[in-house]
Amino acid sequence: MNHLQTGAKYLATARLNHRRLAELPSEARPQTIAEAYQCQDVFAACFLEMHGGQIIGYKIACTNKIAQDLLHTGPFHGKLFSASSFDSPAKIRTDDFFMRVMEAEFAFKMASDLPPRAEPFTRDEVAGAVEGVLPGIEVVDSRFNEWTTVGAESLIADNACHGAWVKGKLITNWRRLDLGGPVHLSVNGKVVQSGSGAAVLGHPLNALHWLAENLRERGEGLKAGHYITTGVTTDIYLAQRGDRVSADFGQTGTVELTFD
Repeated sequence: MNHLQTGAKYLATARLNHRRLAELPSEARPQTIAEAYQCQDVFAACFLEMHGGQIIGYKIACTNKIAQDLLHTGPFHGKLFSASSFDSPAKIRTDDFFMRVMEAEFAFKMASDLPPRAEPFTRDEVAGAVEGVLPGIEVVDSRFNEWTTVGAESLIADNACHGAWVKGKLITNWRRLDLGGPVHLSVNGKVVQSGSGAAVLGHPLNALHWLAENLRERGEGLKAGHYITTGVTTDIYLAQRGDRVSADFGQTGTVELTFD
């Protein structure tokens, strides 16, 4: 077992046993971004072995300046799993998570593949492969106690701090929508955070384009049916037991979850 496999086992066991880590041991820690994604791949395989289901797409992190300033890094991505994805309205176990960071995010569903190739994808090519847009809330969680300081490599290995995802209804006539428009996050009926799709690299489609290019450069690609969440549109909220959290994306719809 190499050091990346060892690191992934630490993270998978921490998630399974609901225990936090101060950091990965130095002998099990990815040293580069490339190694971090390799470690994440092993973690994903461990997750599927433990929980079943399949990978259904990607989450993109740090597309919002608030998140970039908090974590001192640029965009990176993790994987979405069917076992931790839910339709709105959803009820989610509070004790399954350490942090319960609420992130209101525009998401895309792909209609066709964007396979790896030598030449870059244009933004129009990426848009042409989209089936539709949907509202979502990502539950961001981390296995690390000091998650803001462990560094991008460890965060990527930890599946980009992904905990769960709640999705709303798909809109296929999505080009008529203002994806740069306002978004409001409410808790128990009261708006607690406001933002916009413009906070996500200027537009959620820019984030999707970034992901397609990042995967292409790594010899990977997006597939038809994949979902992609594009990053937090507002400041974050730390949910507590009993909270009913909803996000209003205007014409794109609403999404809701409750922590029991």
